[in-house]
Amino acid sequence: MNLKVRLAVMNFLEFAVWGAYLTCMGIYLSNIGMASHIGYFYAMQGLVSIIMPALMGIIADRWIPAQRLLGICHLLAGAFMLAGAWYGHTAGGDARFGMLFTIYSLSVAFYMPTLALSNSVAYTALTQAGMDTVRDFPPIRVLGTVGFICTMWFVDLMGYKSNEMQFVVSGALSIVLFLYTFTLPHCPTSKGDEKKSLAEALGLQAFSLFRQRKMAIFFIFSMLLGVSLQITNGFATPFMESFAHLPEYADTFGVKHSVILYSISQISETLCILMIPFFMKRYGIKNVMLIAMLAWVFRFALLGAGNPGGGVWMFVGSMIIYGVAFDFFNISGSLFVDKSTNPSMRSSAQGLFMLMTNGLGATIGSFAAQAVVDSNTVNGVTAWPACWYTFALYALVVCVAFALIFRPKQEEVSTE
Repeated sequence: MNLKVRLAVMNFLEFAVWGAYLTCMGIYLSNIGMASHIGYFYAMQGLVSIIMPALMGIIADRWIPAQRLLGICHLLAGAFMLAGAWYGHTAGGDARFGMLFTIYSLSVAFYMPTLALSNSVAYTALTQAGMDTVRDFPPIRVLGTVGFICTMWFVDLMGYKSNEMQFVVSGALSIVLFLYTFTLPHCPTSKGDEKKSLAEALGLQAFSLFRQRKMAIFFIFSMLLGVSLQITNGFATPFMESFAHLPEYADTFGVKHSVILYSISQISETLCILMIPFFMKRYGIKNVMLIAMLAWVFRFALLGAGNPGGGVWMFVGSMIIYGVAFDFFNISGSLFVDKSTNPSMRSSAQGLFMLMTNGLGATIGSFAAQAVVDSNTVNGVTAWPACWYTFALYALVVCVAFALIFRPKQEEVSTE
């Protein structure tokens, strides 16, 4: 089989595992009486992202080939996810938060490092084959988003979005990917000629960038924007499902197929990647990051104003805007880090950027979002518009502050 096709299949399965539950887990948790704990489940993904990818990266560099470690992690992640599904099935509505959360946490602790490991496998294989990673990797990575969308649709159409079967789909796909890794090219480990300290291996020397005012400001705002990342993943579909209690909305597409409606976000994400070069060249990095921040404001505000009936166009608009909100900051921010750091620290700096956004930011955001939802919930009924407008106001404050405070030199924001 063609190498790029083999790597594309790997990426498809990698993200299909995640797509099976990431956007609909909140519906299931609400149905078993854990609505007040949704934020904890999503925060755990951020918590394990702070340390596990770095640790697994060290192991892959020194001792276990990346493609083999990718398989081992998926075997463990899949086993724990299936265990969570089994517990959820046997316990039903009597499932206890502590037990389900522990099993789920063990699963994501092994899954989250695979996002980086799968990239390492792809980069290594392409390089060994003499291919151009900049040109050849993006089409391979796009298949990952396609896989994510496919399992979102599958879980929705099969009626699994509100029960533990979403975990079964995820766990089964992890096992399939574990088996598939035996067909992947070998990724050599380091010969050990260069001994690094633990701090260097973990990329901790990148924290020295905080001594530079512009980089400190950038990373702080990266964390503040990262707060927004998991809010809609955790609460958007439970919000849309809540309209089922209103007779005028109970039979609408947005209620019956909330996960499919939400998948427009991922479709938009795929398409917006193609727009980034044009916007970067025309407006520069800072302005593209500002566009992303403003997009988060509209992302939340449209959810607060819309409904699955006559206002469904606002939901659709919010989903389309997600591509701009997510891609524009992640990619332009990554490019800014690349242009602003010494080549010897480039990888560590990129790791710090991901830690601030997907680690600390997403974790804080998950807990904060849960607190906002809880404070607007009375007798089991949530005033959702108030929640979404609160999130929109937060994003607007971050956007304005970023525009006023972050002032890099012109050559640092130019893409020429």
